[in-house]
Amino acid sequence: MTHTIGIDVGSGVIKTVLFRVEGEKNEWLARWDTRIRQRDSYKLVKESVAAVLEQTGLKREDIDYIATTGEGENIEDATGHFYTMTTHARGALYLNPEARGVLDIGALNGRAISIDGRGKVLNYRMTSQCASGSGQFLENIARYLGIAQDEIGGLSVRSTNPEKVSSICAVLAETDVINMVSRSISPSDILRGIHESMADRLIKLLKSIDVKEGVVMMTGGLALDIGLIKAIQDGMDKQQMKMRVASSPDSIFAGAIGAALWGAFRFEKLNGVESQLI
Repeated sequence: MTHTIGIDVGSGVIKTVLFRVEGEKNEWLARWDTRIRQRDSYKLVKESVAAVLEQTGLKREDIDYIATTGEGENIEDATGHFYTMTTHARGALYLNPEARGVLDIGALNGRAISIDGRGKVLNYRMTSQCASGSGQFLENIARYLGIAQDEIGGLSVRSTNPEKVSSICAVLAETDVINMVSRSISPSDILRGIHESMADRLIKLLKSIDVKEGVVMMTGGLALDIGLIKAIQDGMDKQQMKMRVASSPDSIFAGAIGAALWGAFRFEKLNGVESQLI
């Protein structure tokens, strides 16, 4: 039996999980997440570890492996670090065993990943740094429109006449939105247009890495944006692609889950323990 902690340090949010792993059984025991908001991320990581230990009644010496991912490479007390695409791939498979593609959309960029039935990364492609296809971009637009971030998806799906944003540059795209507001375009139509523009780019990424069928699992900060999910599915259907977009209430934890599971796998391999984790 192995106890492992996975920590995903993102640009905006820290996610931490604690797992108990025994053979094929992976038991998710605790979770913790918080927005960084200009606070010291390293102090928040320490708080997160203390929090998941308190939730389970375990002590630090009970933990066999602490695995980090994202921007957590230099975290003190970590046992090992895993690349983000690897952890999101494994976490996506844990959340949905049918997943063969992953769309990880975080605060700063989006990434399409092709995986096999064991969560191994086969191929991947990222959006460019200036692309208007990130959580931060949508957050800026919501602030300009005077709406809460959790209202974005609901407003988007109510759109009747989307106003598409054509620019791939976030700065120019925000200028487009300002012009739309001046022309009295409704927030719903603006947001749906933005979602469709993002969806077009994400679908192109999936095509470029040869994801053609099966479930595409959403992870990252925008995984629960129902407006973006609908725009991606509508775009796939329009292009007659045999894929289904899926999300989970726990999608934000995918990176941390993957880190914890890969950490347990590595620990058992290093210690000569037979494992059926993957």
